[in-house]
Amino acid sequence: MSLAEVTDHHVPALQAAKLALFNPRGRNRFLAQLPRKARVLDVGCGNDSPRSFKAIRPDLYYVGLDVGDCRQPIDPRSVADEYVIVEPDDFRDAINRFGQRFDAAVSAHNLEHCDDPEGVVEAMAGALVPGGKLFFAFPSLASKTFPKRAGCLNFYDDPTHNDVPDFAAVCRQLIARGLEIEYRAERYRPPAKFALGLGVEPISALKRRVMPGTWALYGFESIIWARKPL
Repeated sequence: MSLAEVTDHHVPALQAAKLALFNPRGRNRFLAQLPRKARVLDVGCGNDSPRSFKAIRPDLYYVGLDVGDCRQPIDPRSVADEYVIVEPDDFRDAINRFGQRFDAAVSAHNLEHCDDPEGVVEAMAGALVPGGKLFFAFPSLASKTFPKRAGCLNFYDDPTHNDVPDFAAVCRQLIARGLEIEYRAERYRPPAKFALGLGVEPISALKRRVMPGTWALYGFESIIWARKPL
């Protein structure tokens, strides 16, 4: 799918325009183009994810799965339609227990924390209905060499990281499951955010802190959009 084919009919026009300009293949843009009342599985739903999903798309049926309440400023159960906490060694199996019921599944900076990332990718692919879509974001391999900064620019800035997911292997695994890769970027650098990052880099470097645009400047994230054929 080309970027021109991605539509954001389910969010306000100004918000959709900002997403298209600054983060055209980010998580929120992915959510914006899902069908109305889509059922979405959020795999690794910390960092206020339930509220963030509902803010961009309040009509979604949201199911969050995690191994604990990670950085949740409000009770996630107050906004999630379903919220499930499991043990780390039960993570993959918990996804499998949902069955094939989701229009979309999202893993935003979760795979690098998983004990069994390949199993999680496999389970997420199996959780989709025909026509369902997957979104993955995780640190790029290059992030192992980036400067160390608060907010995580170098992969090792976060002590809870296990290892960098193998970008090519994830793509191969999805293709082997019959999914179509709609978009892939091993080092995601949207131009508008790259330009912002370039402008604030002197301050970011001086303060040793990630700022808006820093990830895009360095290409910190790997991004994958995939789709299960009808």
